[in-house]
Amino acid sequence: MLRMVLKTPRTALVAEACADPEPGPGELRLRVRACGVCRTDLHVVDGDLGDRGAPVVPGHEIVGVVDALGGGVTGVAIGERRGVPWLGGTCGVCRYCREGQENLCDNPTFTGWTRDGGYADTVIARADFTFALPEGLSDLETAPLLCAGLIGFRAWRMACAERKVERLGLYGFGAAAHLLAQLAIHQGQTVYAFTREGDEAAQALARQLGCVWTGGSGEPPPEPLDAAILFAPVGDLVPLALAAVRKGGTVVCGGIHMSDIPSFPYDLLWGERRLLSVANLTRQDARDYLPMAAAARVRAHVRAYRLDEANAALDDLRRGAFAGAAVLAP
Repeated sequence: MLRMVLKTPRTALVAEACADPEPGPGELRLRVRACGVCRTDLHVVDGDLGDRGAPVVPGHEIVGVVDALGGGVTGVAIGERRGVPWLGGTCGVCRYCREGQENLCDNPTFTGWTRDGGYADTVIARADFTFALPEGLSDLETAPLLCAGLIGFRAWRMACAERKVERLGLYGFGAAAHLLAQLAIHQGQTVYAFTREGDEAAQALARQLGCVWTGGSGEPPPEPLDAAILFAPVGDLVPLALAAVRKGGTVVCGGIHMSDIPSFPYDLLWGERRLLSVANLTRQDARDYLPMAAAARVRAHVRAYRLDEANAALDDLRRGAFAGAAVLAP
């Protein structure tokens, strides 16, 4: 197999050739067809999440075909197309697992961080943390759904949980936002897209997808929002988003890492505004989201890279060189 390995945080990935790994009990092996390049991968490579035992193969938006099964695996067939997400496994016994919050498990494993991920042509995954994938979407289109799509979906459901949302703001119009915008518009919501200042490509994509307004992240929207979701990992955006939502509105932080949030006047939070974070995902999120995304005809706008171009893909993501999502195609 060929794999791209992070030896030490804040260094370039290194290409390695090695023998194909064998699945252990409860595991399966996939021949990787596509793996999305997610901003969380940047946080892993840049050391923002801490060193959890490098070297590691990044990548957690994986689409592949099953070619080997470990002992005890049932309900999965050789040749089946499956997806692998960020949450690679949970303990099943802690309080959070018992109470249906496996995304907050005290002893989880994460694909592409604590266990090898999909920047490779072969990957091993826990069979019970993989998913059957909807038909009608190509491998490249499907890969970004497995994190960017899923975390956007989870953030969106939290934003809509307490109050009706008609006007939704999305800060940071990258992979997650451009997927969520399609679903939200399909559900009848009006979407406002906030981008980096002067990011004409992202704003053009937002308008193409049906967003009614686009502007820089520092601009106020033309009318108060019912909810806002932050995908950009920039703490300075939190007060701006709070100022943009109406009384009773919700701001959800959708990233796994964010720069420090500056102090802000209480008046921005007052009026029963809510400020929440989203952590990881659950398997039920995937079971709920993937059919909804297929029904809404959500399509990822993809820039494809070869596996050996993983470092270039990460650099392009870091500097905002493309609109939509990047995907490695071994």
